[in-house]
Amino acid sequence: MMTKIDIFIERRMTVDEKYMSRCLRLASKGMYGAAPNPMVGAVIVHEGRIVGEGFHVRCGGPHAEVNAVNAVCDKTVLKKSTLYVSLEPCSHYGKTPPCADLIIKMGIPRVVVGCVDPFSAVSGRGIEKMRAAGIVVVVGVLEKECLALNRKFIVFHQKKRPYITMKWAQSADGYIDRVRKTLSDGPPCALSTPYSQVWMHQVRSLHQAIMVGTNTALLDNPSLLNRLWTGKSPLRVILDKNGRLPADLKVFTDGSPTLVYVKETAAPSYEATRFVEVVRVGCDFSLSSIMADLYGRNVQSLLVEGGASLLESLIANGMWDEMRVEHSVQYLGEGVPAPNIPMVEPNIVQTLDESKIMTWFCD
Repeated sequence: MMTKIDIFIERRMTVDEKYMSRCLRLASKGMYGAAPNPMVGAVIVHEGRIVGEGFHVRCGGPHAEVNAVNAVCDKTVLKKSTLYVSLEPCSHYGKTPPCADLIIKMGIPRVVVGCVDPFSAVSGRGIEKMRAAGIVVVVGVLEKECLALNRKFIVFHQKKRPYITMKWAQSADGYIDRVRKTLSDGPPCALSTPYSQVWMHQVRSLHQAIMVGTNTALLDNPSLLNRLWTGKSPLRVILDKNGRLPADLKVFTDGSPTLVYVKETAAPSYEATRFVEVVRVGCDFSLSSIMADLYGRNVQSLLVEGGASLLESLIANGMWDEMRVEHSVQYLGEGVPAPNIPMVEPNIVQTLDESKIMTWFCD
């Protein structure tokens, strides 16, 4: 029979897991600057002591391994150290030289990798290169956590489309708005609290693009900019199949970039507007075609904020990766029904003011 002490020892992190956990905490510091590159953390340990650590701060800047090596005061200890890194070191020349080459050059004898890089230019090649040079490479320490940290990057490279996050607010009785048909019907129902609105803009800051459908753009006339949180606003993406949106909407007149998808025969009035790019899609006007185009533009993450028909289409096509739903305490009695959530138990539940934010991840 196991005692409490036995259970504690069994569940206690190994040495490798302890340092990999530190890598993950460091990697998360690149949340706002690393994209579209992955978030990566690295730790160098010599005789049970951390002698250097770093993370990938911004796209185009030094990688985590480089920053960790540069942080080591006495470079001679590297030949007797272990390097921990949350993602496989790169093996190719991009904006920076290969990290695998640096590790080999510095004579680091042991490397512990959290997970393999899904990017086709790496994808195991960094590990192979280090092993060929005689380095002991351990792979898969806290692999699940390392993969989860960069799920946007991984989905982008594996599924050849952006990582899709759906977000909406719904009333306590399951409606996202009252029924409105024209702008004269008034603004949308305010289901979010001031605090949850700030949270929503934080979520926006973590995505490269934000998408809405024709009705949302027409009836809400949103700016879709990141006004309440620091960071760059996402690229605005509008689906306007028949090109019927008026040219005086905020998304066409405020001077920020907007990408609009229309069908081939559409003649939108805003086509010649500065900062607006119109993309014509084939006769099927499929979501898969649009996502493929965004993939080609290197849009790694996409936040979809409405409307109901667009959200339901994404769910029906299994084309989503994360779902964030704000449950308000307000009752509407009637209106536009919220999309049907295909999952039962949320992965995360948060409370913001009176609202509950429920998050689901598509496995």
